[in-house]
Amino acid sequence: MDIFDHSDKKRRQRRAPLADRMRPRSLSEFVGQDEILAPGKLLRASIERDEIVSMIFWGPPGSGKTTLARIIAELSRSTFVSFSAVTSGIKEVREVIEKAGNDLKYYGKKTILFIDEIHRFNKAQQDVFLPYVEDGTIVLIGATTENPSFEVNSALLSRTRVYIFAQLTEDDLAAIVRRAVTDPDRGLGGLPLSVEDDALSHLASQSHGDARIALSGLEVAVANTPAGPDGTIRVTLAVAEEAMQRRALMYDKGGEEHYNIISALHKSVRDSDPDAALYWLCRMVEGGEDPLYIARRLIRMAIEDVGMADPQALSVAVAAKEAYHFMGYPEGELALAQTAVYLACAPKSNAVYAAFGQASKDVKKYGALPVPLVIRNAPTRLMKEVGYGKGYKYAHDYADARVDQERLPAKLAGRIYYQPTDRGFEEEIRRRLAARRAKHERKLKAKDTP
Repeated sequence: MDIFDHSDKKRRQRRAPLADRMRPRSLSEFVGQDEILAPGKLLRASIERDEIVSMIFWGPPGSGKTTLARIIAELSRSTFVSFSAVTSGIKEVREVIEKAGNDLKYYGKKTILFIDEIHRFNKAQQDVFLPYVEDGTIVLIGATTENPSFEVNSALLSRTRVYIFAQLTEDDLAAIVRRAVTDPDRGLGGLPLSVEDDALSHLASQSHGDARIALSGLEVAVANTPAGPDGTIRVTLAVAEEAMQRRALMYDKGGEEHYNIISALHKSVRDSDPDAALYWLCRMVEGGEDPLYIARRLIRMAIEDVGMADPQALSVAVAAKEAYHFMGYPEGELALAQTAVYLACAPKSNAVYAAFGQASKDVKKYGALPVPLVIRNAPTRLMKEVGYGKGYKYAHDYADARVDQERLPAKLAGRIYYQPTDRGFEEEIRRRLAARRAKHERKLKAKDTP
């Protein structure tokens, strides 16, 4: 059955949930995804010209994938058929493909086949589409919340264009909720309704980028709020909290509390307190902070406070960012929690951070000091004649790949920036550098001895 069947449309629409009623009907109503749908973008232009090619829509729930497919259905002159991979099987798809072939052969009419949650078909089942996408019998649009690199047949993927749908921002969600509040035809504009700004912001911030969640929360709030003495339904912050089943925490992402709590998380990690780190991380997550902002800060902590005491910490933090990007809400939050605990429990060193600061000061203080001739590149004969690279020792030709030659500008000769600690792996680095420096000192003394 076509999930875009429009029979008895008005009667169904009156009974439909608010989220379904408020689906955009045109590109001008579509909110978000400017990276791929702004005026002048390739996808928008191809939809407007009715010249779309086979493609995959990849993005989190509620970001507009199915909605855009509905808009294409309205605008296209092609036959538009849709399936959900959850409820339909390959048998039904084969029947549609057969009809599409006949329509193209006898009437010259193209068929667009939309498969929602295409990742639910295994890769062998996806093989069914391949020859018909290849010969133009169908134009395939697949929608998926899973990474198509892993979930879509590679041969099919190579014949489609992937469009990435970003998680809707809070501004996007607020605009969608406002439209539902004021729209008299499909929304709640016909009601004596007042929605406080704090309540609207809470609905947007606690919906995790999913327009359906925001609109469903609004609908629950309105349905369960009795009208006041003047007949007006007032949706307050308290009502929105109850509707979303989540209390609004004191967390202003643009204000002081934002900086207070990220500071508390950073210092808890620095002080090696995993419990406090977890608490402040949860405060940020529950307060609606952008998880990728948290991931960036965790990466900074791995560099600044753990450093070479555990070089693996940076890899763990970067992997958490990738894990969240791949899994999204709510599974990805556990990757952030794991990283916060890892960083808090790791040995600490800011030696690289301090060394970088000292080297930067010297750069600013002394300016562009000349590179020692011995380590300059000499690609031309003239450069060789004036001494570029003269006497250079290739480290791999020497024992332990270590050589004694000047590598810093003469004014900074002997300067030591990096002072490793005796914590974690940096203790081993400290031992190696100490042995190397001691050997260098012995050689210098041997040269000075008559």
